[in-house]
Amino acid sequence: MSGTLFPGERAVVAPGAVHVPGWLPVERQRELVEACRAWARGPVPIRHTVLPGGGVMSVQTVCLGWHWQPYRYSRTADDVNGEPVAEFPDWLVKLGRAALVDAYGEDQGDQGYTPDTALINFYDGTARMGMHQDKEERSGAPVVSLSIGDSCLFRFGNTQTRGRPYTDVELASGDLFVFGGPSRFAYHGVPKVLPGTADPATGMSRGRLNITLRETGL
Repeated sequence: MSGTLFPGERAVVAPGAVHVPGWLPVERQRELVEACRAWARGPVPIRHTVLPGGGVMSVQTVCLGWHWQPYRYSRTADDVNGEPVAEFPDWLVKLGRAALVDAYGEDQGDQGYTPDTALINFYDGTARMGMHQDKEERSGAPVVSLSIGDSCLFRFGNTQTRGRPYTDVELASGDLFVFGGPSRFAYHGVPKVLPGTADPATGMSRGRLNITLRETGL
């Protein structure tokens, strides 16, 4: 366990998929909220992603390191303003490594984990995320997901189909969820946000922030 992080009782949702409640203390959540607000202002501002078919995602997204657009990564935000994305900071690499150790244990911990992109999603009370796979990366390293603000219903499925079987998990502010190994390419989504559950002490009086750290392999 990191000296500044205090994980709750971990739960294995599926092989390679681990939920650690209350992993981030309130002070660290507040620091992350402030950092996310700065990133949301630019150089590439937060936006609703437009899908190839013309649909618009209900979540708002800003990226670090590499810019994600459906369904590829680039160094510049060609679908927004053409600017290079903000750099991925070293302290987020360390946070990702600490997350793997606390999720998987010292013996199966970070294994040289070096995330180089973050997708930061903001959900208002009505935003949703359909079932999808994170498969634009060339690396099979785990995805580290951090939740701040309103709780949500997180649906974690299987690697073959968007439908059942799946497991519904409530993710609260400060929770860590890691999925790798056999579950790295499992379908997952957010069918519901629970408005009014955020702790204002985190700096989030409404809505949900989800920060996912990934290795692109690029």
